[in-house]
Amino acid sequence: MDPLRHPDLIEVSRHLRRQWERVVEAEQAAARATWLRRRTLRDRLIDAEDRGEQATLWCIDGRASTGLVGAVGSDHVVLLTGDRSRFVLLHQIVAAGFEAAE
Repeated sequence: MDPLRHPDLIEVSRHLRRQWERVVEAEQAAARATWLRRRTLRDRLIDAEDRGEQATLWCIDGRASTGLVGAVGSDHVVLLTGDRSRFVLLHQIVAAGFEAAE
């Protein structure tokens, strides 16, 4: 009989694998929570660009701009509406809303 195929060792191996999987899942959940807590508005806008989302951005002056997130720079975001582009400075944004593009 192969000593590595002993029934006791197989059960211990299964137990260790299940425990390892639970630890990995917990670590991934903790990493995701940390990321969500630390990300900036720019990070969220980059996610919106990658997903092709629509954004509504409210600025300091009280105006809102809505459009597809076309690009995100280090200090601005470009919203696309039809054939027009609107550049919005990140430091002027006071609130943002997102929805999937149709």
